[in-house]
Order: sequence, then structure tokens, then C-alpha cells
Amino acid sequence: MPDTHDTVSALHYRVEIADLHAHLFRVTLTIAQPQALQTVTLPVWIPGSYLVREFAKNLQHLRARQGRRTLAVVQQDKQRWQIACKTGQPLVLDYEVYANDPSVRTACLDAARGFFNGTSLCLRVEGQAEQPCTLEVVAPEAPENTPDLIAASAHWQCATGLFPLKIDANGFGTYQAADYDELVDCPVEMGPFWSATFTAAGVPHRLVVAGAAPSFDAQRLLADTQKICETAMRFWHGKGKPPFKNYLFLLHATHDGYGGLEHRNSTALICTRADLPRLGSARASEGYTTLLGLISHEYFHTWNVKRLRPAEFARYDYAQENYTQLLWFFEGFTSYYDDLLLRRAGLIDDTTYLQLLTKTLHQVLQAPGRQVQTVAQASFDAWVKFYRQDENTPNATISYYTKGALVALCLDLALRREGQTTLDDVMRALWQHCAGGPMQEADLRAVLQACAGRAFDAELQAWVHSTAELPVAELLAAHGITLQADTPQPAQRLGLRVTENGAIRIKTVLRGGLAERAGMAAGDEWLGIDVQGQGWRLGKLADLALYAGNASHVTALIARGDRLLRLPLALTPPATKPRKSAAPAAHSDTVSLRITDAARAGRWLYST
Repeated sequence: MPDTHDTVSALHYRVEIADLHAHLFRVTLTIAQPQALQTVTLPVWIPGSYLVREFAKNLQHLRARQGRRTLAVVQQDKQRWQIACKTGQPLVLDYEVYANDPSVRTACLDAARGFFNGTSLCLRVEGQAEQPCTLEVVAPEAPENTPDLIAASAHWQCATGLFPLKIDANGFGTYQAADYDELVDCPVEMGPFWSATFTAAGVPHRLVVAGAAPSFDAQRLLADTQKICETAMRFWHGKGKPPFKNYLFLLHATHDGYGGLEHRNSTALICTRADLPRLGSARASEGYTTLLGLISHEYFHTWNVKRLRPAEFARYDYAQENYTQLLWFFEGFTSYYDDLLLRRAGLIDDTTYLQLLTKTLHQVLQAPGRQVQTVAQASFDAWVKFYRQDENTPNATISYYTKGALVALCLDLALRREGQTTLDDVMRALWQHCAGGPMQEADLRAVLQACAGRAFDAELQAWVHSTAELPVAELLAAHGITLQADTPQPAQRLGLRVTENGAIRIKTVLRGGLAERAGMAAGDEWLGIDVQGQGWRLGKLADLALYAGNASHVTALIARGDRLLRLPLALTPPATKPRKSAAPAAHSDTVSLRITDAARAGRWLYST
């Protein structure tokens, strides 16, 4: 029976496990005061992940009743249903949702773990989206045939960022949301997990980790996460308080996975088990550094996109795409600060930070699409391009994450070079200017002018709304860091992206490269080469230099479908005029960074 809080809730959602092995949740929605023709819908996308995912494809057995009377449910389109019912009497809907997606974007349920976002499970009641609602999460019962996985429901716990109304010691019970937006913006984790708490700037934080191996160094991750949070708090508020009363990290460690999704007072994260810190190992692995960057990124989003957000996202339309040209700012600037704040928190050193920055540079410089699409266009096209990548994506588009991060870098270094302000100051001033709410590009332009004493319209036009190269080398040099051309790897020299597993399989042929000139195509298997009448088998691209020797041309032996092809391949590019650029090394797709003036570099890297 519902508790006393449920009787006064306009909307009550009850989520329980229908069948672990069939991956089915059962949801019961009680609408206290339905309309005569009550419409309910299920979102087609989840904020933060810009792709129409059609969550309704997983909903089944939708039924409606009032008292003992069963009502007809009429489906109106792919995500909308209507029920003819009486007013003044509670309407009860129950249905099942198939949940077998281990990503952070939807829902997953099996004998080891349960997880869901409200956008995948919770129907939106048209006309009552502003009403308060409650979510009741029911503890699972032990499956009879899996005693080794769940001996009893007490082994499972529940965690969510929603406000608890009446829950048991394991977190199961009833939670409260102010409205539908809050309900679906607080994911729920269920299962046997490790959990601990810490305080940052006086605000309680909780870290939940599911699926970790026995070697997991929990205390190290807890301490490092606390440093990230404290550094971000100081960045935005100094000694002030953040716009949330508590925060929850939900981290799922699995055999193979990576990703994160931001929410208003929580985040859902995925990493591989090998990326977690290990007991007895003082050295931070590359995977662990990447995980810390992910944590930093999603936490920074608590301000930059969840509150300070595009004006187009002031109210989400869950039924269709929500377009904006500002993802370069919200994702790109967050990508700039995620690693920079790791440096300021003392979790990485200068060398590691520059390696991470070099990786970002390579991701932009090695994408021919940067000369095809502006980063503002990439933001608008996220729905059809970024989340639907194929073999031509690097040639046709640019990532608003990586180029957006370099736009932030250029703005920060340009502001610092002029000596009036920094991008840190601009971000804080923008937060105040927009009252931590919706913003437009015009707001950024206005705040830049107010902080810097001059307009930055020309820079934004060139860096954001054109395909001109960014002046990264020039601006880094002004801060004691030299950018220079470096020796490209074989794949980049040829203009290829491949997989190597005893054979060379071509994933992407980059525009204008040697491989494209030779006629190679995505999906080809590169078997070997013919050099002056001698044939050689290639198992990896590094074999090419071994067998080609000093030859300037070879014949590539290619398998394409059921055909064998001989393609003439030049190993050196034809002489061309270097592209005009303000950056000395911008004509090179492979670069390296080196600190030449530690004092100047430090004033950028260590500032708060």
C-alpha cells in the first residue's frame, strides 16, 4: 500500500522488477486527478545526449483502469497514448519496460544490477508536468534460480539524487520530485554497490561504485573526487555555496565501457574496471586519469549546461529534437576545464596536462571536417551527425567537444595576454549575468566585452562561425609553451584510421590523404604490398616501412568484398604550398607541446 505521502501526491510512480532475466521493469502510474481525455507520452530523447532514441520502443502491455473498470488505451503516434476516463477519480496505468542497455542514457536490468533514467520509464502526464510527483522504488525479491547472484533483497541497495520521503536502510522506498523535469533528471541505481560520502564546500556528496574488482582502491577515488569537487566549487563560487544541496556520483565499472551523462545534482558514469585505481599502486594509470577527467567534466556540467544552459533548452521538448548552435560552448568549454581543473587540483602534473591537450589538438587537426563545418554548425547538427557517426564523419564534421575546447583555450589565452581578465572571470560573470539560467551567444559577447574592455566579436566569428584555423601556436607561445610539428604515425601519414588484429581493416579514409589518392575505401582489408615485383604480407601498418624500404611508390594489395585489387600507392605527398595560418605548425597534423617559460605557463595552469 502507498504511504501517507503518496495519497497527497498528484502523480505517483511505482517501479518494481517484473522479471530480472527478461530485463523487465514494471511501472504503475497513479494520476490522482486525470483529465477526461488524458494523454500520456514517453520522451524520445534524454537531455545531454542529442539523439532521438525512441524510448517507447521498449514499452509494452500498457493498460489503464479506474477502480475495477478497465479502460481502452489508444495510441496516437510513436510516443503518445490517450485514455478516455472520468474526472475526479484516480486513473491507474501499468506497463512494462524492456531494459537491456548498459549505457548511461536509458535503462538496464539483470540479476546483478538495475539502473534507469526516468525518460526511459516514466510516462509524462500531459497537462500535469508541473505537478509534484513521487517515485516509489520497490526492493527486489530473490530469484529462486539465482541464489549465487542475489541471496536476498537485502544485498541490493538503491541510490538516487531525488529527495527521500520514506525509505529503508538500503534506500528503497518513496522519493519526491517537484515536477516531471526533476523526476527524469535523477537516475536511479540499484544493486550491490560500494558507497561512501564526503563533504565539499560544506555540501554532502555521495560516491556509489557498482561492479568494481577486489583490487579497487576506493579511498583513493573518494579522495581524488573530493579534490575535483572542491576545485570546481572554488572556480564557480569562491567561498560561496553551490546551487544544489547534495550531489551523487553513480559509477558503473564494467569489462568494457566509457561515458557519462550529467544531471542536476548527480551524474551517471561508466568506466572499465581496469581504469579504477588499484590498491598498492601509487602511480595513476592513463585509464584512471581519463576517468578523473570524466568525473571533472560531468561535475562541471552541474553549472555549465544544467543551469547555465542554451536559451533553446529553457524548457525541454521531450517529443522532438531541441536545436541549438551553442554546444561548442557548453560541451567544448566544459571539455577545456575538465582537464585544466585536474591540474589545478594537483591530480596531474604539467607533462600529463600537456599530453592531454596535445591529444585534443590531434583530434581537431587530424579531422579534415574542420575545414568543412564550423563548430557552431556542428552543434546544430549534433542530432544527425555527431551521434550518428560513420566512416565519413571525420571528413564531413568537427567535434564540438574538441574544437570547442580549443576555442575556450584560445579565448582564455587571448584574454590573459591582454592582461585585463581571464576566461575564469568571464565564466563567473556570465553565471551572474544570466542568473545561472538560460543564455544566448549574445550574452557571452556582452560579458566578454564587459570583462575585457573590448569586443571579441571578430574572434568569435573567426573561431566559431568560420572554418579558419585557430591561432593555438601563437597564443600558447605567448604563455611560455611551444607548439611544434612532430613525426606522424603511419596511419596519419597515409590518411587512414584502421583496426589491427592480425590484419589491417580500414575504418576511415581521410580526405586528401595518400590512401584516398590511391583509391582505398572504408571496409577494405589491406593484405600486403608489392615492391618491385616482390609481394609482402602486412599484419600491421608498421610493417609497411619494413618492407617498402626507400621506395617512394608501392602497389597495395586490397581485398574489397569478393574482389582483390592492386592499387598504386605513393608513400610521400606531392609538393604543395603550405596553408596560410597564424600558427607556425598548423600545417602539420601531428604536433607536440613543450614548456619553454615555466613562470608564464604557471600563471595560466595554476590560476584559480
